[in-house]
Amino acid sequence: MRIVQLIDSLEAGGAERMAVNYANALADEIEFSGLVTTRKEGALLHQIHPNVSYLFLNKKTTIDFKAVLKLRKYIIKNEVQIIQAHSTSFFLAFLLKLIHPSVTLIWHLHYGGSEFLSKRRLLILRMILPFFNGIITVNQNLKNWVERVMNFKNAVYLPNFPSTETKVLGNTVLKGIQGKRIVSLANLRVEKNHFLLLEVAKKMKLSHPEWTFHLIGKDFEDDYSEQIKKMIWDFNLGNNVFIYGSKQDISTILTQADIAVLTSQTEGLPVALLEYGLYKKAVVVTRVGELPLLIQHGKNGFLVQSNDLDMFYSKLVELINNKSLQESFAENLHQTIVDHFSETSIIKQYIHWIRTTIVNE
Repeated sequence: MRIVQLIDSLEAGGAERMAVNYANALADEIEFSGLVTTRKEGALLHQIHPNVSYLFLNKKTTIDFKAVLKLRKYIIKNEVQIIQAHSTSFFLAFLLKLIHPSVTLIWHLHYGGSEFLSKRRLLILRMILPFFNGIITVNQNLKNWVERVMNFKNAVYLPNFPSTETKVLGNTVLKGIQGKRIVSLANLRVEKNHFLLLEVAKKMKLSHPEWTFHLIGKDFEDDYSEQIKKMIWDFNLGNNVFIYGSKQDISTILTQADIAVLTSQTEGLPVALLEYGLYKKAVVVTRVGELPLLIQHGKNGFLVQSNDLDMFYSKLVELINNKSLQESFAENLHQTIVDHFSETSIIKQYIHWIRTTIVNE
């Protein structure tokens, strides 16, 4: 098989990380694995496996004929059979199909919360989807929506999976005291609800002032980002909460942390949580999206209702005060990831689906 991943950018988001993960994982499994970025490169460029063929289109507009023709030339030259279009790159894949009908299209749907589905341009989707042979969804709700609302039959739910970095730039050193660090891997977006994290940090400063919070994720320097920084100033958390921006040396960062958190108000199955498990971190996370399918409360982590400040704080303190519980949660979550969300397991399911429902159609 000869498969290319198509993604709009290589900034450090969940969809982008999974496009790179699929390209890297398939490099040793199939005849040809490629990755094409449409409009913007980014830090994830440095994590692409050497065996993955890479192309940057530098697309300027929604309908950029130069980019479409450049992609067509690449597809023909490398005899690509299948394009796996991640998130919004599905439209460019559709345009390619119009001038190169022999290519097979798959849409990898990463939209996190089912509450956003009604906002999609249903008319455009209904027009385009007949040109696709299959859809991959990152949670069961999305699969149900694809089948019920879009009346698309060949959909499969494949969870996200973590991957160790192939190449890493940087050697991030976390501030604070060793053994007393809490990390959050989440881009500075509203749905990640850093406000809850800061409220927790405010309470923690009074009860456990030596513990620090470390925010890893892209800073979009927008109103939300400004509000976060203002809260840090207003709460006098300058020595308790640190913002690092987007980082790629996740293994280095998590090695320095003791507890990991997610305070999201909406999620799918975040890659960050899978990485927490991969690197054996004890976690406190909110009960949103697919997180309850992965976290068994009290066994491999703590689940807290979204925006429940007092309970989130309480469970975090319980972990801080119980080192053996930290170790137990970390080991159990790691085993959950290995058993059900490993790269090997998901890629095996993926290739089986391709061979039985896509290639033979």
